[in-house]
Amino acid sequence: MSIYKQYCREVLDEQGNLKEITLVYPDNFNFGYDVVDKIASETPNKRALVWCNVEGEEHIFSFADIKSYSNKMANVFRDAGIGKGDPVMLVLKRHYEYWFAAVALHKLGAVMIPATHMLTVSDFVYRIKASRVKAIVCTTQNETPEKITKALALCEQPAKLWCVQKSAPGFENLTAAMERASDTLERVPTQAVDPMVLYFTSGTTGYPKGVIHAHTYPLAHIVTAKYWQQAEDGGLHFTVAETGWAKASWGKIYGQWLIGSAVMVYDFDNFEPKQLTSIINRYGVTSFCAPPTVFRYLVRKGIPEMPTLKHASTAGEMLAPEVFRKFTQRTGLPLCEGYGQTETTLLMANFKGSEAVAGSMGTPSPFYNIALWGKDGKAVKTGEVGEIVIIPAEPGRQPGVFTGYLDHEEQYHYVWRGGVYHTGDAAYMDENGRYWFHGRFDDIIKTGGFRVGPYEVENVLMEHPAVAECSVIGVPDALRGQAIKAVVALGAGYTPSMELELEIKNDCNQKLAEYKWIRMIEFVTEMPKTISGKIQKTVLRSQG
Repeated sequence: MSIYKQYCREVLDEQGNLKEITLVYPDNFNFGYDVVDKIASETPNKRALVWCNVEGEEHIFSFADIKSYSNKMANVFRDAGIGKGDPVMLVLKRHYEYWFAAVALHKLGAVMIPATHMLTVSDFVYRIKASRVKAIVCTTQNETPEKITKALALCEQPAKLWCVQKSAPGFENLTAAMERASDTLERVPTQAVDPMVLYFTSGTTGYPKGVIHAHTYPLAHIVTAKYWQQAEDGGLHFTVAETGWAKASWGKIYGQWLIGSAVMVYDFDNFEPKQLTSIINRYGVTSFCAPPTVFRYLVRKGIPEMPTLKHASTAGEMLAPEVFRKFTQRTGLPLCEGYGQTETTLLMANFKGSEAVAGSMGTPSPFYNIALWGKDGKAVKTGEVGEIVIIPAEPGRQPGVFTGYLDHEEQYHYVWRGGVYHTGDAAYMDENGRYWFHGRFDDIIKTGGFRVGPYEVENVLMEHPAVAECSVIGVPDALRGQAIKAVVALGAGYTPSMELELEIKNDCNQKLAEYKWIRMIEFVTEMPKTISGKIQKTVLRSQG
């Protein structure tokens, strides 16, 4: 029996489709001890992680291995003074050490802060200051130690530094330290309501916000893994996501291990469709999840036979019906879209047992009580656009939904106004009960599977001497879903030209993480504004 059944009560219909689910867990639930270690004690040789990289290196880890290595890492952390509530940043790409570190930090009650290696020095400065990190564990690749060292110098903030596998100046080699550590760890008392993970999510009017999830967060991903991704006990699930993003929590550890599925990890830098499909076939992947960008490339480049693959899912941005049709035509598998936020787990999806319809968000997860509300706070009619809201049984509290914004209590209370969680996303429901995404009430740009807040890019644009005013929007793009476009009003003495466009673009992109790069610039003489002087992004988007 999969271990997840110990932590929830399910109500299924006659066809085995999920109708209701409620969580059941002790006050001291901890994923590290109660899931990883328990599986390790009952079925030590059960496969947990299948890992390979572009160099041809391969490792297969059992749950007994994960328990042992996470205990070793936890002991190294504890000996360095890391304990309950301490914020620790992980910048580990897709290295297998991420899984050891995540479980180790959960066991200690420390707060894990995943971050991508693509961040710039200024990105790291902001996150280090905001979270007041006590330690950082990072890859030695992509000049990550150098960027972190520069960021810490600018912060004037001390932090314990580790790197994995290789050594780097100023960083202790965690791999070597683990070899000397004990693999025995006495349980550290933690509470299910304690903070477990902190993700930074893009904001529209300011820098990224820190989203805090409690130790119950992994349990809320049971629905994600079992009923949307359709990962199987004894199967092998492959989600294409780097560990710095919340999507890794959705598809690379919690729900999958809870239902007994091993996780496939391919450690790569540059996306190549043929490599992904060869991994699927070489290791016998049974379920696969990737952003629409990946499926667009697969359809364009050609999809080979994938005989072991039983299910495919996608999320992160809109999926073109043509991509859905061609993928299904070639593989016989429908692409099941899903929807959620960094602040939540899966909210809607084309679930197991229902027909997947291209472009539809599907139906609400039975785990949440979801409604569409108008501005008056009342439910809208079928076919009318409303905001997606979560109405919890207990006002202001819902497992699976974040427990706070870091140092932004006012914003947290705002999204929870009236005891209801407001997603800020607009949708409508058709006569068949299916939901369709209409847009965000804010201006988040979804490009290539990444979420980008326009403020972050606009802030860098304004540093260029030629830029008097600017606004950043997302525009349709065949491969990325959306591309980042800058609309720029020039200062006195500057005139539009191809040369100036290239100069501004290059200057800004050197300062931005690659996923935030400006792809096009439009020069205008005047920005459309409201009476109060705010730039109207809706007008800019309507003008293309």
